[in-house]
Amino acid sequence: MSEEKEMSFLGHIGELRSHLVRSILAIIVLAIVVGFNINWVMDHIFFGPTRNDFLTFRIVNHFSRELTGNDSFILPAKFSVQQKQLFQQFNVMMAVSIFSGIVLAFPYIVWEIWKFISPALMPNEKKNSIFYINSIWILFMTGVLTGYFLILPFAINFGLLFKVSDNIVQLFDLSDYTTLFLQVTMGMGVVFLFPIAVYILTSIGILTPKFLRTYRRHAIVLIMVVAAIITPADVLSMMAAAFPLILLYELSVIMSSMIHKKMLKKNLSKDIAKP
Repeated sequence: MSEEKEMSFLGHIGELRSHLVRSILAIIVLAIVVGFNINWVMDHIFFGPTRNDFLTFRIVNHFSRELTGNDSFILPAKFSVQQKQLFQQFNVMMAVSIFSGIVLAFPYIVWEIWKFISPALMPNEKKNSIFYINSIWILFMTGVLTGYFLILPFAINFGLLFKVSDNIVQLFDLSDYTTLFLQVTMGMGVVFLFPIAVYILTSIGILTPKFLRTYRRHAIVLIMVVAAIITPADVLSMMAAAFPLILLYELSVIMSSMIHKKMLKKNLSKDIAKP
């Protein structure tokens, strides 16, 4: 009997390894595809938020002209960064390629995770889990896009236009910009998975909606701290990051309340069914 359990455990480990290998291969393949198109990716996506024709700036300036007659954001005509180390461009290319591979492969990675856990689920649980599994990659991608289109442009605009003296020449380092780009986009993608954590903790009885409501003020303070860590030092970028996170928290409270009520009804029906 113990041998059968051991074989079963080893079988699960082998199955998990297969899913992990396929996920890693997907990241590698997509990273290679991005690497072969790195010039286009760098010019149009990586440095996209540094140009005046970026989508966010065009939208904001459109409404600004309608209200005030002037553009709110006017960036320098050219955004130049310095390479200070011999292999700096190669390192940045690798970082951007791997990051892009992770983002593009994330829906597939989540699907591999679902394939691993789905055999252990009941038919009803499997049907419900499809919605939550899809929610994981949708929330992650939403977070990445929020960081890219909302937070990053305002952070770059603040960094370019803020000056304390005309005697200071702005010289930007390639690694610093890369760190800012990855920190904002990946950070927002990870933080946007908060509702999934709430769902899991509520489902296993660790978290309750009462707890989330009681410590709402503490959570808002923590959200502001997280927003300050993800974004640069300017207040505008921090608020741009904090606002969607606060909305996510409120949605998580509602979701936790729904799950908690469902669990109470299920437990009540079991108690009634007992002789």
